[in-house]
Amino acid sequence: MHCVKLLGQRLMARDFDRQVAELQVRIAILNRYTALGTPVTEAVG
Repeated sequence: MHCVKLLGQRLMARDFDRQVAELQVRIAILNRYTALGTPVTEAVG
């Protein structure tokens, strides 16, 4: 939740469906950053 709040404290949209979409976009951005920072482990041998 802390990381989601780093992208903005408040929702800009007023309509509930648009609020849901706004949160989904924020979560997709966070997931993308997490995927970029996750190391790829390969078996040796």
